[in-house]
Amino acid sequence: MSNDNGATIAAATGATVGGAGAITAVSVAGPVVGLGAAGITSGLAAVGSVVGGGMAAGLIITAAAPLAVGGIAFGLYKWLK
Repeated sequence: MSNDNGATIAAATGATVGGAGAITAVSVAGPVVGLGAAGITSGLAAVGSVVGGGMAAGLIITAAAPLAVGGIAFGLYKWLK
């Protein structure tokens, strides 16, 4: 197995961008904007309502977003290399 630091950096960068995007989406999606308790709750509920769920579905979506973006960045790096 080769030591490929570029793929690790690509995956980490993708996960960081995905995490920042998820936090931003939760912050602005709900009727209460911000990262206080009411803002997070309403943001998660708004994100979850996209798939027909509630706050729990929003939590799953926002938790999976950094993993998905990191995986896509890793795959894209490997494909282009």
